[in-house]
Amino acid sequence: MTTAAGAAVAASAGTSTAASAATSDASDQASVTRTLRQAADYAVAKLRAVAPGVTAFPVGTKFEKWTYSQNGDWVGGFWPGQLWLAWLHSGEEQFKTLALASAEKLAPRQNDTGTHDLGFLFYPSWVTAWRLTGDDKWKDGAVQAATSLIKRYNPAGRFIRAWGALTDPNNAGRVIMDTMMNLDLLAFASKQTGDPRYLDIAVAHAKTAQRNFLRPDGSSPHVFDFDPVTGAPIGPNTVQGYSPASCWSRGQAWGVYGFTTIHRRTGDAEFLATARRLADFALSRLTPDHVPVWDYLAPQAPDDVKDASAGVIMACGLLDLAELTHHPRYRESALRILTAVSRTCLTTKSARAEASVARCTRNRPNEDGVEVSLPYADYYLLEGILRVLDRRKVDRAIDLSAV
Repeated sequence: MTTAAGAAVAASAGTSTAASAATSDASDQASVTRTLRQAADYAVAKLRAVAPGVTAFPVGTKFEKWTYSQNGDWVGGFWPGQLWLAWLHSGEEQFKTLALASAEKLAPRQNDTGTHDLGFLFYPSWVTAWRLTGDDKWKDGAVQAATSLIKRYNPAGRFIRAWGALTDPNNAGRVIMDTMMNLDLLAFASKQTGDPRYLDIAVAHAKTAQRNFLRPDGSSPHVFDFDPVTGAPIGPNTVQGYSPASCWSRGQAWGVYGFTTIHRRTGDAEFLATARRLADFALSRLTPDHVPVWDYLAPQAPDDVKDASAGVIMACGLLDLAELTHHPRYRESALRILTAVSRTCLTTKSARAEASVARCTRNRPNEDGVEVSLPYADYYLLEGILRVLDRRKVDRAIDLSAV
């Protein structure tokens, strides 16, 4: 064969290989999109069947049936939040009607100064209601909730206290990673009122958490305790993780999403770097099934019970990270997690299940809700999938903009 002929054959083979790879990639992408769309459709169908009979707030399942809280506990915002996302995905007005009715039941919690969870309660419910309806009643209520939240701020330690009444000395210096997800309510309040104190407190808390929670390897504890009088650090602890030295996977996911969000609201590069370190550690601990174990550093990990909720929460944060860092590996990881949960963790084979996502673990150390369904798993599954299928819809609901 002549050199020219050989070159032509090689070029033809190279072109054929590249074309084959492109076809394979396109086929894989189509398969992922199909899987995610089917999962979203399933979640909406489940809500269509179950939601009309729900009169309180789902908190978790027992043998596949929802158990309820009348006042919403800390999870009350996720039920109206799911309904809003179902409305955006399906266009069915019944979901909007149900979302408004459910959100309204949270109204008394606007003045609740006994919890840090007001962001979880009011962002996916009331902030989203305002963004989708324009009715200022929802905005005003969310701002009032933010005003209640900042009363929990400890200026000596520059942190928002997690648990307990303001007059209760127990846990007065306790901070948990979950609070990172409540800070966006404060950013919203500053934007709507022009009062910087809400965002200032959010930033102060995030800097304190960043300084004390992040370990050199990128892992984190669930809890960090401070002296409530002096604000001096005491040390790491846990409630829902295996130990103060372990890494509770849902807490790690809250950190990925929360630090990414506070970066979006402030432009602070250190927050983005922290989110990346948290994400990189969690991704390094994922098993080939791409569903997180409940604690990445528990003795039985990775061969231990799962927490699919940690996966879908982290996937939402990873999609943000991919946009902000221009590193496609974060989006690829998010797609693998969402696809894995959609294929292996949904309740599609059960005739009695009232939730969409199974294999979630609420509090393993307390043997409370081990591999059950949880309302935040259903919410973040829909949020994550809709971010992929039609990002504009999620942006309408929760504001994905960055400064």
